[in-house]
Amino acid sequence: MTQPAAQPLHIGPHAVWPPVVLAPMAGITNAPFRTLCREFSGGRGLFVSEMITTRALVERNEKTMQLVHFDASEKPRSIQLYGVDPVTVGKAVRMIADEDLADHIDLNFGCPVPKVTRKGGGSALPYKRPLLRAILHEAVGNAGGLPVTMKMRKGIDDDHLTCLDAGRIAVEEGVTAIALHGRTAAQHYGGTADWDAIARLKETVGEIPVLGNGDIWSAGDAVRMMRETGCDGVVVGRGCLGRPWLFADLVAALTGEGEAEYARPTLREVAEVMVRHARLLGEWLGDEERGVIDFRKHVAWYTKGFSVGSEMRRRLAVTGSLEELRGLLDELDLSQEWPQGADGPRGRTHSRNKVVLPDGWLNDPYEYGTDVGADAELDTSGG
Repeated sequence: MTQPAAQPLHIGPHAVWPPVVLAPMAGITNAPFRTLCREFSGGRGLFVSEMITTRALVERNEKTMQLVHFDASEKPRSIQLYGVDPVTVGKAVRMIADEDLADHIDLNFGCPVPKVTRKGGGSALPYKRPLLRAILHEAVGNAGGLPVTMKMRKGIDDDHLTCLDAGRIAVEEGVTAIALHGRTAAQHYGGTADWDAIARLKETVGEIPVLGNGDIWSAGDAVRMMRETGCDGVVVGRGCLGRPWLFADLVAALTGEGEAEYARPTLREVAEVMVRHARLLGEWLGDEERGVIDFRKHVAWYTKGFSVGSEMRRRLAVTGSLEELRGLLDELDLSQEWPQGADGPRGRTHSRNKVVLPDGWLNDPYEYGTDVGADAELDTSGG
């Protein structure tokens, strides 16, 4: 039996135990995937929705309204919003509060995608301190008592770090907790996450919880991050791609309940989760074929390291029904044990040499940032 390595994470009135958060990932952390992760965790932790753009929410976009639907078993209900206009962010937050759409609101300032940063959005936005403050002010002021948190990166690049200033502004504006991805926008998802930056942020904003994000590939990584940085919880993103059972490991490691050994499912057990995942997607989308098609992106993550073969991987990636998916999986040697090659990094790992920004964006960090337009609000990954 391991000793607990953490304390409950307090997000407003919500005590999250263990202090583990599923990071929002576009096209991934929809209701079906959250269901799987929550089941493996025994219902413990915080599982955040896909990133929702504030403009689409205010306009009641049909797809967006589906994304903000939660299963009755999801408590607390957690929505991540992305917006660049303070007024629109305020309207979106007020809508969530007035219509009881969620119990917690997280704001994203971490997206490193060029089509967003070139418009001054995502991880570029915190450089404009007044604009960041205005967005946080409107969000907290319209939340009606709902806790508001934020997620960000270290900064634009090593010469333009923003996380400490952004942290101070967040505390002053009433943000309840901050999650920091220990990479700059320039790093994208490459290189190594800077956990020291998480420690520095915790020292700077000790008044509120700080969560660490970046390079958590195992429960052991989560424990180590918390011990080395003093952070109050962890946010797990790419580490759970094709491995929703990682949350069982995290619960064991951070609560001290049971053995903190990694889950080692056989390919047969993995195949059962794959079929269930595809079935849940079909039920959620209201169409089995659409569900299986949406599931295709997960195949490589689930089968990483197993002896599957390139031709079979190709066939699995073009399946169109649950029967076909199940039949192809049954052709495999399902007795295979969990392979060593399945551990470690997964998902995107590339870096970028330069962050694309609006002209003159870096001239004055205390300029309001009037160049940020509506086209900076695009559906994309959370960062």
